Amino acid sequence: MLDFLDYCVAQNFDAAELTSYFFPPACDQAYLLSLRHAAFLRGVAISGTAIGNNFTVGRGQRLDDEVAAAKQWIDRAAVLGAPHVRFFAGTAKDLNEDTNRLDEAIAALSQCAAHAATQGVFIGVENHGNLTAANMLEIMRRVDSPWIGINLDTGNFHSETPYADLAACAPYAVNVQVKASMKTPAGKIYPADLPRIGDILKDSGYQGYVILEYEDESPYENIPKFHEQLRTALGV
Repeated sequence: MLDFLDYCVAQNFDAAELTSYFFPPACDQAYLLSLRHAAFLRGVAISGTAIGNNFTVGRGQRLDDEVAAAKQWIDRAAVLGAPHVRFFAGTAKDLNEDTNRLDEAIAALSQCAAHAATQGVFIGVENHGNLTAANMLEIMRRVDSPWIGINLDTGNFHSETPYADLAACAPYAVNVQVKASMKTPAGKIYPADLPRIGDILKDSGYQGYVILEYEDESPYENIPKFHEQLRTALGV
């Protein structure tokens, strides 16, 4: 994590998103505070963290465990000084197999949002797991909390109209993750139109963090170039 913070400084990033997958399994408060301390001294904001939960697994102990782990990461985010936690709602596959799964996911998200409100941490539900823009908008309408929004991943709408989907969801965004590539419904990869994405975010009035989530080839070679292109597209 310290090396990652140093890399963000070297690349002139304003902030770092510290994903939970890369933390020690038993990270304690002292470890979290050490990261907060290190980031502050480096002049890098901790923009948020991210978890890999699934709230469409069905009622029972597994869902209870998923909610408990999610609440734990809300608490950890507060200790880190991170204002945001990326959540997943679940998967389209689970929703298609049982119509109750969306209701259960919304109930779980509502529980977590109530807890997040006590810690001053935003939850951003990512358009992940092949959830559609309609799914995301329904979740936003039904979870009644000012502490929840969308973690808008620009590469996750594998539809015929991905930019329209992004534009529909952008007004609810509390965090944005921009990818270099997008996918067609058939799985064909094509370059993201960064200026178009920048215009969508600006037109929506979005003012929060924009995270570079680079998953393509030669990251150490290509991230600096993509970072510059992204800043140009955003006008920052």
